[in-house]
Amino acid sequence: MHKRIAVLISITFFLLLASCKTEFEKLRASGDVKTLTTKAFEYYEQEEYNKAQILFESILGSIRGKTESEKAYFYYAYTQYHQQKYILASFYFKDFSSKFLNSEFREEAEFMTAFSHYKLSPSHRLDQTYSEKSIEGFQLFVNTYPNSTRVEECNKLIDNLRKKQEIKAYAEGELYFNLKNYESAVKSFENLLKDFPETTDSEKVRYMIIRSFYLYAENSFVSKQPERFKEVVDRMEEFNDKYPKSRFSKEITTISKNTNKIIKELRNEGYQI
Repeated sequence: MHKRIAVLISITFFLLLASCKTEFEKLRASGDVKTLTTKAFEYYEQEEYNKAQILFESILGSIRGKTESEKAYFYYAYTQYHQQKYILASFYFKDFSSKFLNSEFREEAEFMTAFSHYKLSPSHRLDQTYSEKSIEGFQLFVNTYPNSTRVEECNKLIDNLRKKQEIKAYAEGELYFNLKNYESAVKSFENLLKDFPETTDSEKVRYMIIRSFYLYAENSFVSKQPERFKEVVDRMEEFNDKYPKSRFSKEITTISKNTNKIIKELRNEGYQI
């Protein structure tokens, strides 16, 4: 008995689903542009973004040049965004901006072009192409709309993205260091300081440059060691001038003692030869 009731409920449920789907398909196939437009906006307001997207796609060509086309296209871009189709969302927001130059929605569309790329920005461990596109988009927005209420938000988002890129740059230098590729580690850390002069970790980065250069010199051919250890000394002097009370003072002192000892030994060997 219970089984029969369960089966009947299941059949009723699937029939209802089929009925709803049929109604939507009938609406979609009706060709009634006015009704389709009205229903597309209704579905959007009800947050049924997939249905709204399908209906907008079916009418955009037919209403081109009409008053409602502007809002329909703008909402269509948003249906992509709300379904987390951020690549398509960014494309359609940008396309909207180029098509509707005098639209009241243009400012928001240009912001959303960049923000859609922001949503695609991955972990610092992965490729940062979308972070770069997002930064470019936000910077363009700030330059285009300097008095916009979104300027402060854009600047914060740019800072977040640049921090992510900075973390990635440091991780790359650290990876080279751990792989004992000290020359590449030095270059990577130096590029970090050039690309992110505002970094709050400059002391740590410069310390890692000294460590990397010391180990690079230590593992060099003897003929190259004098000039490379001299470079280590120069960098340590710059570091001590810049950070007289550094949290790495103990480590720098140890490197300094070892460097001076090696330089002295190299001089003695040169003298003996």
